[in-house]
Amino acid sequence: MDNLRFYMVTYNVATKQPEQDLHKLVGFEDLKSSETLPDFYVVGLQEVKSQPQNMVLDSIFDDPWTNAFREVLAKMDYVKVKTVRLQGTVLNLFCLRKHLIYLRDIETQYTRTGFRGLWGNKGAVTVRLSIYGCSICVVNCHLTPHDHLLQQRIADYDTIVRAQSFRAKETSSIFFHDYVFWIGDMNFRLLEGPSATEIDELVGRGELTRLLAKDQLRYVMAMGEAFGELEEPLPTFPPTYKFEFHTSLYDLRRRPSWTDRMLYKVNANVYENITLKVEQLLYRSIDSYTQSDHKPVVGEYIVKVFSDYYERVVEFQPIDTWIIDEENSVSYTLATDVRPTTWDWIGIFKEGFAGLEEYLCYVYVMRGLQGADAAGLSRTVVFPLTAVRAPGSYCLLYFSDHSASVLGMSRPFVATLPPGTAPSPLGTAYTDSFQ
Repeated sequence: MDNLRFYMVTYNVATKQPEQDLHKLVGFEDLKSSETLPDFYVVGLQEVKSQPQNMVLDSIFDDPWTNAFREVLAKMDYVKVKTVRLQGTVLNLFCLRKHLIYLRDIETQYTRTGFRGLWGNKGAVTVRLSIYGCSICVVNCHLTPHDHLLQQRIADYDTIVRAQSFRAKETSSIFFHDYVFWIGDMNFRLLEGPSATEIDELVGRGELTRLLAKDQLRYVMAMGEAFGELEEPLPTFPPTYKFEFHTSLYDLRRRPSWTDRMLYKVNANVYENITLKVEQLLYRSIDSYTQSDHKPVVGEYIVKVFSDYYERVVEFQPIDTWIIDEENSVSYTLATDVRPTTWDWIGIFKEGFAGLEEYLCYVYVMRGLQGADAAGLSRTVVFPLTAVRAPGSYCLLYFSDHSASVLGMSRPFVATLPPGTAPSPLGTAYTDSFQ
């Protein structure tokens, strides 16, 4: 089996806009070389500003935090695979470009738990997918706050587990997946006992274990009331909430607590003669981020996946020429296990695209049945005149609608203007003579 590295971030941003550089948060300052890059980034955010005017814009465009993470990660050749949002709760999945065509059955869910399930100010957002043959489910949650509402947090957890279901038959529920990661602002506080000042003093003396003995999350896990299916190594970092803004001093109007957490589960023995495994490399908070009343928490994990995975692949034939303002044809070959549907499509992207939603134009593959061989495996599609409007380097991606998968990616190709034309200042083509 092979190893994949997942780097995870959970951060309650307290409705603030991105102000501080994110390189340290994603671990780039600690990288020794590009060979040590994680394969995937999972970014879970809570309390992203979600006033009505923001929600209208964010339904069309990514929120500022997602854009900020994408800008940083794109420099290292990461592509945003998926974003799912429930008001202020946002989950983003990024992967290195080389992994794109091995992602299968991508699906999202969200569950409202605020005001008895009617409002999305609290709840969870989830992304599930299969990677190199193993199924992975990531949940980002924001649960009910306040020390005394422990039972409501337990109820939130039960609601999320019960409500979320997926189309993939063998992984229809969260805990049916090979790997489960559950992150977020879980809002668990400390059981009754020390005051805010006493907690601050114990943290200052490094007596974290004494405080964690009163941690509500570990208590409900031990009692089997919530999160008992998951595991979490004992945090070695100080409580992540509540801080005075722009400082690392606790706001002692609230009792400091570990609200921001990461847990995981592995169904180790679901495959014959193979043992799946999670190894946690990192679990810490980052004190230098001060724009929120929470500290961000990061974790890094190694998961085992199949090394001989090969399934449902589309191969594009090399594109020698692409002429702007002309129809251009693209040929591709389907593996024998690919069953195209009416809504499968091929999109054209700029080379170096940073997100799967950045296509410039697309065509449905069922328009390209001409040229199919006797087995129906080799096909051609034709892109319209307006598919590309400016010279440059581009690539194609094949998307399976039925399985929400990226089945193929072409090599980069160059689009050029027709002979006798020149680029216009607006980036479109025009002829050098007028009729």
